Amino acid sequence: MTPEQLAAAIHAVLTEAAASGDLALAEADVPAVEALRVERPRSREHGDWASNVAMQLAKRAGMPPRRLAELVSPRLEDVAGVAAVDVAGPGFLNITLDAASAGELARSIVEAGPAYGRNDTMAGRIINLEFVSANPTGPLHIGHTRWAALGDALHRLLAASGADVTAEHYTNDAGAQTMRLATSVLARARGEEVPEGGYAGDYVDALAEQVQQARPDLLSLPEEEALEVCRDTGMALQVAANEQTLTDFHVTFDVWFSEKSLHDAGAVAQAVDRLREQGHVYDADGAVWLRTTDFGDDKDRVLIRANGEPTYFAADCAYYLSKKDRGFPEKVYMLGADHHGYVGRLKAIAACAGDDPETNIEVLIGQLINISGERMGRRRGNAVYLSDLLDWIGADPIRYSLGRFPADTPLDLDGEELRKRSNDNPVFYVQYAHARTCNVARLAGEDGVRREDGFDPALLDHPTESVLLAALGDFPRVVAQAAQLREPHRVARYLEDLAGHFHKWYDECRVRPMSAEEEITDLHRTRLWLNDAMRQVLANGLDLLGVSAPERM
Repeated sequence: MTPEQLAAAIHAVLTEAAASGDLALAEADVPAVEALRVERPRSREHGDWASNVAMQLAKRAGMPPRRLAELVSPRLEDVAGVAAVDVAGPGFLNITLDAASAGELARSIVEAGPAYGRNDTMAGRIINLEFVSANPTGPLHIGHTRWAALGDALHRLLAASGADVTAEHYTNDAGAQTMRLATSVLARARGEEVPEGGYAGDYVDALAEQVQQARPDLLSLPEEEALEVCRDTGMALQVAANEQTLTDFHVTFDVWFSEKSLHDAGAVAQAVDRLREQGHVYDADGAVWLRTTDFGDDKDRVLIRANGEPTYFAADCAYYLSKKDRGFPEKVYMLGADHHGYVGRLKAIAACAGDDPETNIEVLIGQLINISGERMGRRRGNAVYLSDLLDWIGADPIRYSLGRFPADTPLDLDGEELRKRSNDNPVFYVQYAHARTCNVARLAGEDGVRREDGFDPALLDHPTESVLLAALGDFPRVVAQAAQLREPHRVARYLEDLAGHFHKWYDECRVRPMSAEEEITDLHRTRLWLNDAMRQVLANGLDLLGVSAPERM
């Protein structure tokens, strides 16, 4: 019995009690199945599942929560698959399933396959999720790496929870930094040092060489034209390189949005006009301003400078309106630690655009990462880029290690520790558990143990099996909660606990017969179902984190 099935049973019991008059509730007042929370009790001694529905409904039903729980518990005990219901504390319902009902979950998981854990808690929600959004003036570095891992994991989680989510990369290919790249590339093409304030690093030399290959006449062009070629060609090459690096990191985007396209299409000027029509734009000191202080910002923001040039903030406004015009009611921005000041102004843009800043926009801030104790920075000649990390450590250890911590936690990563193939390395520990389930299934098959020959869920009554089934049943809730709270680390920590339960079960319960002479029974076959259910959940969880599930290690 899954938590969803148990919630449906509780709903049926409440509806019946209301209809019979035993519960002073209109049937319409009984919470929907989706609203009935069924969770794991803190102690396994308290049963398989717990519900606080009596406390939810007590006031509405006009009786103390414990009395309501005592009314519901005998009815719930009559539900097939429920072994016992105990009333605890002020009115908690602690529910114990019989072995057969609990064990049936193994078959349900195997039959659901990759769909197990997916849920519809966010069905109907349309979300634009923006992350990474790097300037195309250099390779992706360690600062981008965190949001690449967490953003992609969140994209997967939101989709798994029923949301219609679009992953978007905003390419900052307009502004002064693009000309700094151009002057840097042209200088290296001429064999000169990069100008002060330009971009240093070997990648600039590589870009200069590639630009020259694309335009052999580069050094003979007039200065202005040569800079334009270096800017446009250099950025295009760097965007392509960054996209390939992200692909190598198992990260893909549905949309690559160009900031330059906003300027070229006149969208920035149009955004100013639209905001002016709504009464939020005014002129002062020769500049054009947006009155963001009306919506909680610490000061009003300049849209058009006195010299007629639009600010970055004006492009931010145009970009927000673009998301709104493209049909995204919810817009999630994932920004770095140095962007705390953007939160207020982005919410002010939403309010000025006629949206609700509490529901239509969400800004997540991630903290910094250190590697080997050294803070990485783009313009350092010794910067460690994501491509370097992939060559050194690999995608799986990086993604998993970043995925297992909340975004607002500063991190120090030890690359050598991440490379270790030991149980002290969390990603190895979880992946090894998956590989072990594959090995069990492979060897069981060689011994003639086949799932299709039998399944008796009541046989899964070993204490380790009860614990393992309880953990497997909790996976959909973990996925839904991780999506709702924007916390992929909940999935990683769940997988580590699950792997621990599996290893204990593996040590105490055999799937294969001890010898060729031992008869294969339904116990072997049923345990193979449980083993394969474990394999499926580990694979599904790792996939949500963008991490592979190897069959051999």
